[in-house]
Amino acid sequence: MGTPGFCRACEDDEVTWTAPRPTAPLQAVVALPGSKSLTNRALVLAAITEGRSVLRRPLRSRDSELMVGALRVLGVTVTDDGEDWVVDGVPGPLAPLGRAIDVGNAGTVARFVPALACLAVGDLAFDGDPRVRERPLGPLLVALRALGADLSSVDALPLTVRGTGSLRGGSVVVDASQSSQLLSGLLLAGPRMTEGLIVRHEGGRLPSAPHLAMTVDALRAAGAVVDDSVPGVWSVEPGPLLARDSPVEPDLSTAAAYLAAPLVAGGSVTVTGWPADTRQPGAVLPELLEAMGGLVTRTPDSVTVTGTGAIHGIDADLGDAPELTMVLTALAALADAPSRFRGVAHIRLQETDRLKALVTELGHCGADAEETDDGLVVRPVPLSGALLSSYDDHRIAMAWAVLGLGVDGVSVDDIATTRKTVPDFVGSWSRLLGS
Repeated sequence: MGTPGFCRACEDDEVTWTAPRPTAPLQAVVALPGSKSLTNRALVLAAITEGRSVLRRPLRSRDSELMVGALRVLGVTVTDDGEDWVVDGVPGPLAPLGRAIDVGNAGTVARFVPALACLAVGDLAFDGDPRVRERPLGPLLVALRALGADLSSVDALPLTVRGTGSLRGGSVVVDASQSSQLLSGLLLAGPRMTEGLIVRHEGGRLPSAPHLAMTVDALRAAGAVVDDSVPGVWSVEPGPLLARDSPVEPDLSTAAAYLAAPLVAGGSVTVTGWPADTRQPGAVLPELLEAMGGLVTRTPDSVTVTGTGAIHGIDADLGDAPELTMVLTALAALADAPSRFRGVAHIRLQETDRLKALVTELGHCGADAEETDDGLVVRPVPLSGALLSSYDDHRIAMAWAVLGLGVDGVSVDDIATTRKTVPDFVGSWSRLLGS
């Protein structure tokens, strides 16, 4: 099964999709789309770099297309070259070609681009889907204003950035306990701040720490000088960045649905292109699936999961890999013992309130699931089919596809939302099942 491409059937948000049941044990090889997190970080850095950068096999999905659209509004040239994107960066003040940026429901666009807009000359209005207005943004905006930005608001979207072509920078304190992207949005622009940047996190537990490490790695690969030797403090020196050729790793969080499938359906699924060394939070997925009953085998560039006929309940802290919560919860509903997932209180503030959505929709199938302060508990009971809502959330929609492998009559109200990270989820899922 090749890399998922665009599926015309997924264009229609109104079509209810019936999750297919397996007719035989799985035997599939999956080449996943590129990482959304790596794609959008590479795009931002390429945009403020002198010279031409190439992103090799980036993710082409709604979120990354929104990022490309935002950069084009800022006056950055992004062109197609087969599967790749070519970015001609602008090392000086940005000259916008428009006055409005649509962030959709993309957290990376909403949090990474406002700092870039400060480097443009003129006013730029930011807004997006209704849900994005509810997602945490205030701590980033307060920090930007302290660093010299002229903003219409420091609360949430909609927002107007009154760019002057530069941003002073300096030292700032941020509470990023609601999203590590609040820090990454500052760090990525740090090399272009006149005085550089020193940012300190003060607040609750910092979620998704691997994503911050990914940001630091991306900056260093682009030639930035970053000091993260003091826990909770990041320093970025001002200076030019290097144009580069950037291969994009496959999205390991997206791998969750595909590699979880054989635990339910039997057989084996192999994901190719698995990096030997990566900062992606999804790298812990094989160990978690093994704990839940899968047999995991590896080669230098692939991971294979084979079903053993059993799905076990687990107790896991997913604070560093919250994107896995949805699929693992679907597996937990089919397990032989209760499961508890901890450290993910902040996913209430993502594409939707993910904890509430999981508990509510599983309840429609008769499941025994409840929220806790920082996660949820699932106690397996017999399940029945139901029409389940995706809440316009790609990870939740994929979780219901996994649940549907083991429960007759599961359908999803908006499978098209998976295009946020998988352009052709329906087609790829059908090929996974051999249909």
